[in-house]
Amino acid sequence: MRLTDDQRAFAEGRHGEAAAAALRIVADTGALLGAERLIPVSSAHIDGCLYHGDSGTEFAEFLYRGGGRVRVPATLNVGSLDLLRPETVLLDGHRRQMALRLMRAYVALGCRATWTCSPYQAGHRPGAGEQVAWGESNAVAFCNSVLGARTNRYGDFLDIACTITGYAPEYGLHVKANRAAKVLFTTDAVSDRLKGEDAFWPVIGALFGRRVGDAVGAVDGLGGFAGEDRMKAFGAAAASFGSVALFHIIGATPEAPTRDAAFQGAAPEEIVAIGPAELRQALDWLSTSAGGAVTAIGIGSPHLSLAEFENLLAELRGRTARLPFYANTGRHVVQRLDELGYRQQLDAAGVTIVADTCIVTTPIIADGHGVLMTNSAKFAHYAPGNIGHEVLYGSLSDCVETAVAGRVVRDPALWR
Repeated sequence: MRLTDDQRAFAEGRHGEAAAAALRIVADTGALLGAERLIPVSSAHIDGCLYHGDSGTEFAEFLYRGGGRVRVPATLNVGSLDLLRPETVLLDGHRRQMALRLMRAYVALGCRATWTCSPYQAGHRPGAGEQVAWGESNAVAFCNSVLGARTNRYGDFLDIACTITGYAPEYGLHVKANRAAKVLFTTDAVSDRLKGEDAFWPVIGALFGRRVGDAVGAVDGLGGFAGEDRMKAFGAAAASFGSVALFHIIGATPEAPTRDAAFQGAAPEEIVAIGPAELRQALDWLSTSAGGAVTAIGIGSPHLSLAEFENLLAELRGRTARLPFYANTGRHVVQRLDELGYRQQLDAAGVTIVADTCIVTTPIIADGHGVLMTNSAKFAHYAPGNIGHEVLYGSLSDCVETAVAGRVVRDPALWR
């Protein structure tokens, strides 16, 4: 690992104890990963502010006490508390106190209190080719794929270390050659009608992630259907069911205007044809319940955009949910909901808005078991392990109709 004079100054403690520790973490990690140097980054998104134990809080407070401050703009991922509606979170006294200390420590370090897994919806949008250090799997996938910026999947503590130093190891997806697709997915056998359904995108994303793992792949045939919220859902599914940090939608994402561009002139190493059988298999992965009684509805992983709330209100049509209905989002969206008068409508419909966190990362649903219906592949993947709920996947319309009826309502025609 070759360090510059500026980097050596950090390592030798000339910028304080915390900065020295952060530089050593970044440099040692880079050496382990085979990087030969550190490169400047222009922004960061921090995943380490979610409480998993006291050591995380103590580490963040050590950085603050040691004079650590961010050198580049940084947004914060979800915490373990909804600071707008604290009563929605059921953490006990000690864990609640430590979770709050953790969130406060990251703000004290100079990070923006965004508390969202969708920072790109809150104005944090680095440009194509820009080198950044982002954590949180869906955010990384969106940043690399949809925005065209360059980051690896930076885990807890390494993310803040990069932010305090302003450097990241040069390896992986920071290098252009490593961003070329290797696997091609074709969707000629999928109808345009289905491609135009929001519920399709988490399903093909899960299939993509399970098949490619941590490789870079490209999907052909979806370019005309790929809006930002759909690619957000695709990336979150691919990152949860695999370890995808970069995908290309040919004709939609910035590094894939053509198939040749996505593969940087090389031929695909593998071609995977997607049709009804493959989609049915992936659809099965998203449900662990056989379709019994649903006890709650959960949407918004990744956090809902304003447009998705408008779709929700359109589906509700003034009706009221009979089942507990949780809609997870960022505080930047809550502000817009208030300005537009939407929050009052959602409250009247029985929808609980969760901000700053989400229902599968902290205790919010009072019942410790049951069946969660969701239109999110990420919730479908994490809910059984994180909160002990079985899951049933459906479209947004399925979720709303089930909530209003108080029993399972699904439209099987969508997948024929």
